[in-house]
Amino acid sequence: MKPKKEMTRIVKTVDGNIEIDRTGKKSGRGTYVCENRECIEKALRVQSLSKALDTKVTIETVLQLKEDLSNK
Repeated sequence: MKPKKEMTRIVKTVDGNIEIDRTGKKSGRGTYVCENRECIEKALRVQSLSKALDTKVTIETVLQLKEDLSNK
């Protein structure tokens, strides 16, 4: 497992939005993802992300997160 500083945080904000938190300081429930393609694909499965963030995550949200992480 990599140190948190080398990973990207995905957070469910207090508003219920799911966002990439590059600072690691946003309030809300979060999970960390390493930034290589294999890790992103594995972590951003709808079920995995829903469980980690304790909320229902749509496929559209997952696709948007993948795009945002790829365009870093």
